Amino acid sequence: MSSWVSVYHRLPAPLREAGASLHGYRLRSWRYGPETDPLIAETLERDRWDASQWERWRAERLPAMLRRAAEHVPYYRRLWERRRAAGDHASPERLESWPVLSKQAVRADPRAFVDDGCDFRSLRHEHTSGTTGTPLSLFQSRETVRTWYGISEARIRHWNGLDRRDRWAIFGGQLVVPVERARPPFWVWNAGLRQLYCSSYHLAPGNVEAYVDALRRHRVRYVFGYASSLHSLARLAAERGIALPAMRVAIANAEPIYSYQREEIGAAFQCPVRETYGMAEMVAAASECGEGSLHAWPDVGVAEVLHDEDDSPAAPGESGRLVATGLVNREMPLIRYDVGDRVRFAPESRACACACGRRLPILEQIEGRSDDVVVTPDGRRVGRFDPVFKADFPIREAQIVQEAPDRLVVSVVPASGWLPEHAEDLRRRVAMRVGGSMTVAVESVEGIPRTKAGKFRAVVRRYRDEKEAARG
Repeated sequence: MSSWVSVYHRLPAPLREAGASLHGYRLRSWRYGPETDPLIAETLERDRWDASQWERWRAERLPAMLRRAAEHVPYYRRLWERRRAAGDHASPERLESWPVLSKQAVRADPRAFVDDGCDFRSLRHEHTSGTTGTPLSLFQSRETVRTWYGISEARIRHWNGLDRRDRWAIFGGQLVVPVERARPPFWVWNAGLRQLYCSSYHLAPGNVEAYVDALRRHRVRYVFGYASSLHSLARLAAERGIALPAMRVAIANAEPIYSYQREEIGAAFQCPVRETYGMAEMVAAASECGEGSLHAWPDVGVAEVLHDEDDSPAAPGESGRLVATGLVNREMPLIRYDVGDRVRFAPESRACACACGRRLPILEQIEGRSDDVVVTPDGRRVGRFDPVFKADFPIREAQIVQEAPDRLVVSVVPASGWLPEHAEDLRRRVAMRVGGSMTVAVESVEGIPRTKAGKFRAVVRRYRDEKEAARG
């Protein structure tokens, strides 16, 4: 575990809040600037575009981006040099001429995907594990980050009558307080982003009143976070007869949201529940409108749906692998990037007919994000472990398996450089999130088994509690 995290956890609550707020102000300076409001206005205008307008917009950007990547991005330049040497005369300006790009290729050498003209010192270096537990390094300029957040502001906050000045609470995967903490606060206030960051790891029955009090005291207007965490708070509050404060909206991210979760969250917070879909790689995203349609964002990336067997295009309305070409991050372009999810788009006629008035494509189904949750012996539901893997562990992939109510096994496929101390660090990181009531073991394996549909599951629970069994 990083030394600064240990120091942070030992600080008294006021100093933790000061540190979180300072970090928040730094993030705000990266995410928002004088261009933000014009970006929001432009995005909202594009929401009403038809398919032909999007084609013209894309034709002005995509070929030039592809050509620049082939000439100035080391990984792609080597790719095209080899192809030309072999007598391949395909044009790099045509997207279909490019091979599908795997996450493993990016993970193996992320700097090879950064444009030659970029100064790494000016770029933001992000770590993400996605849904696979595989560490991934990403590089982004301030312009890229602000473009992404301008689009996000428009289609998440503004669609729901909100803006970035509203107070909000997030239930995410950051370890803002030690998991062993038995008394509140189980959160930290981030003044820079007007954000109450609530721990997802302390949602136990005895802590519900403290969470409710924090939401009220900080005058939170809406909640955002893992569907499993929002549902846990709603369910626990209902079971204990505790009224949650009414919200403008509850926004679920990072996990699929099931109908029973949506109903219970909406009832508890007395508000609509909206789903979002996105990824740190900035190649695809979607958000739910007031009519219940999950609209994709064409200005973020070019989406393709391909068959598993031969990478051929799936027919309209047919499910397949989502492969996306990012249009936002020009410093680290990801071209025909295999996102790792299976999706199905609605026919264009349905998108045009959405009662919300927007004509953006509609994602009818998303597969591959249905991470299971770990249930601790004291009843806490730990939804996602992706922050654990944001460190640069030398691993190819990892899976967390709950074998019993009090036992977890982390199966790791090691990469070059994997050492016993890495295993111990990983074990500690997982144990910090589930607490001392569970034993955690790390084992090296040659491969992670897939489901019958060929999908990877980051978290597997091999038993169900009584309520889940009753629900079927």
